Amino acid sequence: MEDRFEIVGIRKMPDVKLVKKEKWYQGKPVFFAILLGMILAVCLACELVMTKDPFYLDLQHCNVPPDGEFLFGTDTLGRDIFSMIWYGGRVSLFIGIVSAAVSTGIAIFVGAVSACAPAWADALLMRFTEIILSIPSLLLVLFLQAVFGENTVFSVSAAIGMTGWAAMAKVIRAEVIKLRKCEYVAASKCMGGSFLHILWEHFLPGFMPSIMFMAVMEIRSAILAESTLSFMGLGLPVEMVSWGSMLSLAEKAILTNDWWILFFPGIFLTVTLLCITRIGEYIRRKF
Repeated sequence: MEDRFEIVGIRKMPDVKLVKKEKWYQGKPVFFAILLGMILAVCLACELVMTKDPFYLDLQHCNVPPDGEFLFGTDTLGRDIFSMIWYGGRVSLFIGIVSAAVSTGIAIFVGAVSACAPAWADALLMRFTEIILSIPSLLLVLFLQAVFGENTVFSVSAAIGMTGWAAMAKVIRAEVIKLRKCEYVAASKCMGGSFLHILWEHFLPGFMPSIMFMAVMEIRSAILAESTLSFMGLGLPVEMVSWGSMLSLAEKAILTNDWWILFFPGIFLTVTLLCITRIGEYIRRKF
């Protein structure tokens, strides 16, 4: 009878390793966010840090290397590069943000209308979107600039913004097609909700996390596009200070070995684009 039973003692538990709680900043681009915030803050308050007038042509001090008076040197027109960096950064960031806002607005409208429109209208809008995607964006920007006429900050921002919406619109269309089948959207329609009401109250909160990464990266693309156009001599004129227009003098600077004319605008542009890219990548992983 006693053989049928077994005395069981205290079961030995396996060793459990305590997992350290991650710090709040781990995995987050805190350094890049702080660096971008500092650049943005100084650009917005550039009047407080500028040592010279960024538009003043000091022809007696052309191509002066960095020294005590001109911290970043002067360009071929005698303008102080240190002051131009901060003033031009404000212009470049303005172009990037405005262009991204224009692209996002067009993409939201086209994507939502295409998803809710009849089949023939949806197909027509998507074919138009694919045509826009197949054309190089620089050609479209040049065409729109020719239509607008004079190259200004607003015309360049609008031209870049009106060419960068196509890829985002296709993502929004796919998200809206899924969202429009939800019961709360059907209930809103039954209660007489208009298209704009449903778009703002129901569709926008649903697909915004999916396009936040694309919207942030559009800022980077717009700044890069403006710099490319200005470097090619097709963007903002030289007398309008931006990081791109400063780089338009890079060819002459290389030929004359005036490295500071290319280095300082290039390093600020590169660091800003790197910060925006890392923040965009974190948003993509997060959402």
